[in-house]
Amino acid sequence: MWWHVYPLGFVGAEIRPETPVAARPVEHRLGRIADWLDHVVDLGLNGLLLGPVSASSTHGYDTVDHLRIDPRLGDDGDFDALVAAAHDKGVRVLLDGVFNHIGREHPAFRALESDGPAAESAALFDIDWTGWAPGDPVPVGLFEGHDILVALDHGSAATEDLVVDVMTHWLERGIDGWRLDAAYAVPPAFWARVLPRVRERFPDAWFTGEVIHGDAAAIVRESTMDSTTQYELWQGVWHGIADRNCHELAHAIERHDALLATFVPSTFVGNHDVTRIASAVGERFAGHAAAVLFTVAGVPSVWAGDEYGWTGVKEERIGGDDAVRPEFPDAPPAPTSLTHAYEALVALRRREPWLHRAHTDVTHLTNTAIVLRTATADAAVVTALNLSDDPVDLPVADATRVEAGGGDLRDGTVSLPSGGWAVLTR
Repeated sequence: MWWHVYPLGFVGAEIRPETPVAARPVEHRLGRIADWLDHVVDLGLNGLLLGPVSASSTHGYDTVDHLRIDPRLGDDGDFDALVAAAHDKGVRVLLDGVFNHIGREHPAFRALESDGPAAESAALFDIDWTGWAPGDPVPVGLFEGHDILVALDHGSAATEDLVVDVMTHWLERGIDGWRLDAAYAVPPAFWARVLPRVRERFPDAWFTGEVIHGDAAAIVRESTMDSTTQYELWQGVWHGIADRNCHELAHAIERHDALLATFVPSTFVGNHDVTRIASAVGERFAGHAAAVLFTVAGVPSVWAGDEYGWTGVKEERIGGDDAVRPEFPDAPPAPTSLTHAYEALVALRRREPWLHRAHTDVTHLTNTAIVLRTATADAAVVTALNLSDDPVDLPVADATRVEAGGGDLRDGTVSLPSGGWAVLTR
């Protein structure tokens, strides 16, 4: 269960500096993340999912050197210390692998600009050189129209070798796996060539791909990835709660369950690319979203700060992600009631590890109320949500104990206050 951090924002680095990467001084800031590891453990989480740490021009996803720590974060020694500190506390480390594209300051692209098809790096790119002359712009592919993100050629053996080399380099340095950025934009066959080569040396490494749309089960089967991000469930959670439409949430959970025959999805209610959950659903309902996250199947991650109910709205503009990727204080603030709710939910999931892959039934459903029952033959977890302004009594069958949230349990029914929620066990 991961605590997801965007390092550049976390440490207060300048996201769009004017100084070229090569001229930037090393600033030893990664220790600020290490100072929060006790908080991660106190939450009950056991994984640290780091956004990009490799040298980049701006936001981390325009890589210029896959094998160098971004100088705005520190150096190899700082990174090694962070990994060692995490492992000492039983926390695994996942890196964000940006392998669909590179930044324009990357030496491979700079060589292409100067030498054209004669560049040693030309095999990394799929380019039609017809009509090109030295000094002309390189007719390279872009990632989703972003001028600073130059697409790699995933049909090329050179790209395959590059990604294998980068993955194994950082696995040798002690990380435990990879989040594959923009995996939906890369042919599954590419990952099917790369990942087995990496697993030959690191059989325990875990790989989850960023998949926003498409047939996730087919992508997993064809790519050999272990997991993919579950955007459909995220959409059902926040949108269902925000619109007071529990039918949308119920439908998303039904579709989520269908994926379990193939793989266990990477679940979340917040990440570096979306409006924070407390802003999306309203601070009053942030606990409802967390309750669903931790009581349905999946590999859950917590977007750092969501456990405090921090707010932030993503906007479609340059810098529009900054509000959801803020600088963190040097030390964790005092826990809130929501923080304690997260602790209780994570503790429940640690006690009931079968939740990882268990199916969820919707046992009660109206527009503003829903009861979920996730169970095996021997145990059950019941999640009851009330989105209305009025108190409500909801059926919870054989539940006998309130584990998180709050409600009055009696005779197979839980009474929830206005906007209340409860997670119960049998």
